[in-house]
Amino acid sequence: MRFVIVGYGRVGSRTARILMEEGHDVVIVENVHEKVERASEAGFEVIEGDGSNETVLEKADLDSADAIGGLTGDPNINFAACMIGKEHGCRSVLRIDEDYRKEIYEQYAEDVDEIIYPERLGAAGAKTALLGGNFNAIGELTQHLQLSTVTIPSGSPVVGKRVSDIELPQSARLYAHGRGREPMTIPLPGTTIEEGDHVSLILEQEAIGEVRQALIGA
Repeated sequence: MRFVIVGYGRVGSRTARILMEEGHDVVIVENVHEKVERASEAGFEVIEGDGSNETVLEKADLDSADAIGGLTGDPNINFAACMIGKEHGCRSVLRIDEDYRKEIYEQYAEDVDEIIYPERLGAAGAKTALLGGNFNAIGELTQHLQLSTVTIPSGSPVVGKRVSDIELPQSARLYAHGRGREPMTIPLPGTTIEEGDHVSLILEQEAIGEVRQALIGA
């Protein structure tokens, strides 16, 4: 897939790096020259300019992009980028600060596909880290759905089991598996889980305790 990320700051750079590591094509749009240089050194295709300017964004070939992320610290730039991206058929993801007023959130929510709060995601990660480092929240997809990764520990009830035999609540789904430093992929039903494997899940937040018990045993 191909993604356009507007903003190569704290949020944009990390998002871009994860997407690139998973094999996706990523184009960065950034107007701060130092950040442009960092993105280029990291191996990204970079468009230097204002991400709220349609002429600049068109240089990123929006017609071939699957999604655009307005991930700068300025929600006005992010919103403009998302609106331009939508005109070209892109899925739009808008970053805002968590403390933005409800009415502003609702205004944006009507026009974009997803809104993210980096501070809230950080809090979710800190919470799950405090519960135990094997089970990490890496994102909240909606108010109720969470994206999590689990490192299978020694003594886990699923060690030696095939993916198809792992019993999870209906509100949780295992969608990716990796071993060691290998990239994560969609697992086959017959894939056997080993100690140290990494699995990713989409689950309802109410199911976290049950999923922890099933995969970690505590």
